[in-house]
Amino acid sequence: MTLSEVSAQPLLREERPPEVVTARHPLRWVAVAGVLVLLAMAASALITNPAWEWEIVGQYLFAPSVVRSVVITLELTVMGIVLGFALGTLLALMRLSPNRLLSSVAWGYVWLFRSVPLILQLLFWYNLALLYPRLSFGVPFGPAFFDIGTMDLIGPLTAAVLGLALHQAAYAAEIVRGGLLSVDHGQREAAAALGIPRTRRLLCIILPQAMRTIVPNAGNEIIGLVKGTSVVYIMALPELFYQVQVIYNRNGRVMALLLVAAVWYLILTTALSIVQYYVERHYGRGRA
Repeated sequence: MTLSEVSAQPLLREERPPEVVTARHPLRWVAVAGVLVLLAMAASALITNPAWEWEIVGQYLFAPSVVRSVVITLELTVMGIVLGFALGTLLALMRLSPNRLLSSVAWGYVWLFRSVPLILQLLFWYNLALLYPRLSFGVPFGPAFFDIGTMDLIGPLTAAVLGLALHQAAYAAEIVRGGLLSVDHGQREAAAALGIPRTRRLLCIILPQAMRTIVPNAGNEIIGLVKGTSVVYIMALPELFYQVQVIYNRNGRVMALLLVAAVWYLILTTALSIVQYYVERHYGRGRA
């Protein structure tokens, strides 16, 4: 090819890089607009409807009696969770024990307390004096050193804590057992091969890894128990739900007082959700 032929050919244009075109999703924007309209309608219904009586809500939200009832709700939650998970951890270890008797007893406990509704358990403990007017303490099947009236020993608060803790222990046992089983068996074998004692093996190697599975489920149980404490209103304990009932039975502001309870439950569960998030992040640091 001669120089004249080369010069006669048109110069090739530089190739442009391919353009990235964003896919259009018109239905997605329609859905977003619909959701915004629904949210605006809900907000308008809450704000503009005078039947909600927001001034009454503000008046009672931090009333001393309501705040005291929130404290009682928190106390019931803390005692129920601490005692429930302490007993539940013991039951989980019994379920995993090679001893058939221990495993069977733990299974029977979980079966029984998960089968009976919480409200029935609370009523049982509250009315225990109908079955046993006095409780004796001494040698099993032998002489009693002293006895005490059941009503004196198990009051409404004690009955509520017993009912909540024993009920929660059945669910906590399965949560802890599932977390322990989620740890790879090779971790146990490696720790045993290194001669690490069984207790240290459990506390330092197995349990920290199991917490990744335990914490999310335990967080759900704690949040559920905050709301579940409202069941103890049947025992006339002045927790949050019972207290707002007392107030609206006196002044007739039913919806406003129910909204007060709802706001407090939202505050408590939101705070617990934030704590759960940071605890999960702490135990999930080593996960790839």
